[in-house]
Amino acid sequence: MSDAELVLRSTRVITPEGTRPATVTVSAGKITAVLPYDAEVPAAARLEDVGDHVLLPGLVDTHVHVNDPGRTEWEGFWTATRAAAAGGITTLVDMPLNSLPPTTTVDHLRVKQDVARDKAHIDVGFWGGALPDNVKDLRPLHDAGVFGFKCFLSPSGVDEFPHLDQDGLARSMAEIAGFDGLLIVHAEDPHHLAAAPQHGGPKYADFLASRPRDAEDTAIASLVAQARRLNARVHVLHLSSSDALPLIRAARAEGVRLTVETCPHYLTLTAEEVPDGASEFKCCPPIREAGNQDLLWEALADGTIDCVVTDHSPSTADLKTDDFATAWGGISGLQLSLSAVWTEARKRGHGLEDVVRWMSTRTAALVGLGQKGAIEAGRDADFAVLAPDETFTVDPAGLQHRNRVTAYAGRTLYGVVKSTWLRGERIVADGGFTEPKGTLLSRPQ
Repeated sequence: MSDAELVLRSTRVITPEGTRPATVTVSAGKITAVLPYDAEVPAAARLEDVGDHVLLPGLVDTHVHVNDPGRTEWEGFWTATRAAAAGGITTLVDMPLNSLPPTTTVDHLRVKQDVARDKAHIDVGFWGGALPDNVKDLRPLHDAGVFGFKCFLSPSGVDEFPHLDQDGLARSMAEIAGFDGLLIVHAEDPHHLAAAPQHGGPKYADFLASRPRDAEDTAIASLVAQARRLNARVHVLHLSSSDALPLIRAARAEGVRLTVETCPHYLTLTAEEVPDGASEFKCCPPIREAGNQDLLWEALADGTIDCVVTDHSPSTADLKTDDFATAWGGISGLQLSLSAVWTEARKRGHGLEDVVRWMSTRTAALVGLGQKGAIEAGRDADFAVLAPDETFTVDPAGLQHRNRVTAYAGRTLYGVVKSTWLRGERIVADGGFTEPKGTLLSRPQ
C-alpha cells in the first residue's frame, strides 16, 4: 500500500463480503486495497477517518431524466448531477427523452454529450431510444456507446418520442437482440389505458383508476413473449403492479432474460396518503395501494425485483397543476432516494447492505459497469459517507433540483449523506460542492 494517495477509514465499511471495520486505500482514482481497520497508513497518504459513519459505494442510478438540452427549464446536467451527488449517487444514466433532440441517433447523442461534458458533477452515461422509425439507428447508437435502448408501449407524454406497437416492438427487439443489446421498456398497454375510466380532475382515486394494474400486467406479458421468442435481453422499467410478479417469476424460472426495477416512490409512498390535487405525487405507472407496496418489498427481498432507481422526472412547477389528468407525470427524487429507501427498509427489517445491493451493485451490473457498485480492489473509488441513524425533515428549499417540487416535502427521513467521493476526490461535503468532476461513460465494449 506504499503507493496509496488516500486512505479512508470507518468502523462500518460495506464490502461484498459484508460490513466490517476497514481501511480503504486509493490511488489514481481506484481502490487499491480493503485492509484491516488498524492497518498502517503510509506517511505520504492522506487519512480521512469517518469514524462510525458508514462508508458505502457510490450509488448508480440508471433511470434519470435530465431533460438537457431542450427542456433545461425542467432540469439540466448541472442541477441534476449536483442533486445526485448530494444524495450519495456517483453515477447516473440519462434517459433518451424529454430532451430536445431525443437520443435516437448518433448525431443526437453527440449533441447531448457536448452539453453534458462540462456540467457533470458525477459520472454520466446515456440510454438510446427505440422509436417506430429508427431501427436503422440502433446498431450505430450501440457502437457509439449507449448502454441500451428505451421504448414505450403506450404514449410517452412527448410527441417527439412515439411509442412502439407490437410489430414495432418485435422489429426493434429483433435488431437489438442481433447484437445482444439491452431493451428497457415502459410497459403499460395502450388498449387497457384507453378502456379505463378517464374522469380527470383533482381526485387521486380517479387518476389511479385511469392507470390500472392490468395495463402493466398485459404489457409485461407481451414483452416476455417477444423476449422468449427472440432470446432477447429485456428490462422492465419502474414496476408498480404487484400483480405482474407471478408472471415475472415464471418467466425468469424458464430462462427468459428478464430484469426488473422499481422506484423509491412505489416503495415508500401509498395511494391512500396522496391528497387530492397533489400532483407532485403523479407518475406513470402510478403510486398504488399499501398492500401492493408490501408485495413489491417481498419481491425485492426474494430477488424477483433486481434493483431500485429513481425515475427522476422533473418539470417546472406550473406543469404540476391540481388536475391529475393534465399535470406532468413525474417524481423528483434524485437527492432523496437513498434516504427514502433506507427509511422504509430499516422499518421492514432490511439492512444497508440490502440497499447497496439494490441501488448500487445491481444497477451497475445491469449496465455492465464493472468498475462501479462495490468497495473492493480494482473498482473506482466512488463512495458515500452516511450517518444512517441521523434524521432530517425534507425542506424543498434545500434541494439541488432545478425545480424544487417534491412528493417527500415535510417527511422525516433517516440517513444523512455527510460526503460523496468520485474516483477518490471529495465532491460534496457538508452541503458544499466542488466544480464538476464527472466524466462521460460509454458502454463497455
